Amino acid sequence: MKLSEQEKAANKAAFQSMSPAKKAEHIFTYYKWQILLCVTVLLILLSLLHRSLTKKEPVLYLAAIGVSFSEDTEKQLTSGFLTAAGFNERRQEIYLYRDLYLSENPDTLNHEFAFASKMKLDGAINAQELDLVLMNREAYDIFSKQGYLLDLSSLPDALSPLLTENEVTLSDNSLDYLLGNAEIEEYTAEMVPNALAVSTLPLFRDAGFDGELYLGVIANTPRQEEAAAYLRYIGGCL
Repeated sequence: MKLSEQEKAANKAAFQSMSPAKKAEHIFTYYKWQILLCVTVLLILLSLLHRSLTKKEPVLYLAAIGVSFSEDTEKQLTSGFLTAAGFNERRQEIYLYRDLYLSENPDTLNHEFAFASKMKLDGAINAQELDLVLMNREAYDIFSKQGYLLDLSSLPDALSPLLTENEVTLSDNSLDYLLGNAEIEEYTAEMVPNALAVSTLPLFRDAGFDGELYLGVIANTPRQEEAAAYLRYIGGCL
């Protein structure tokens, strides 16, 4: 119902005669939903602005597979590289995939964990959001056989003592053979230098790592230059 000019003036005079507390109570009583909506919209906008201002751009994506390490070692693997390579730590980061595990043994107690890790890694590789893998021997064998790792034969000579070879599958008809679609089971492979054996480097040796440790580059990475710089950093050549 539309108010007359006299009613509007009377309401205005009544409002002006109220105490500050009464005015606040009156405004909240009649406009609380509008106020709550405005506050909600403001909080959402502030949250989006904060996220935009603080979001870091990944320089590289690194996965740790079958490997765990301390907070100090993690800093050396991430922010240590950013500092050494001249990146801005406030705006850039090494994105780290933690707590992953791979195994081809179906009897392992961690079979479901290994399956979930494989799905996560496959998704990251397909999305080109995985560049480097720090892995134990079992994970290295799996990645190498499947052809996931980049051939590192063109690395600088300073890193050649760390370079190691592993088997890469060229052809495998074992599934067709099992299904009866092939008379002879055939498998061919070749040895390719596709990782650095880093267990003996001070960064990992002094951190108390057990067993063999390898660092490889994912074959489809769109950040080969940054990945090569990371290998040089880990190898002490950056």
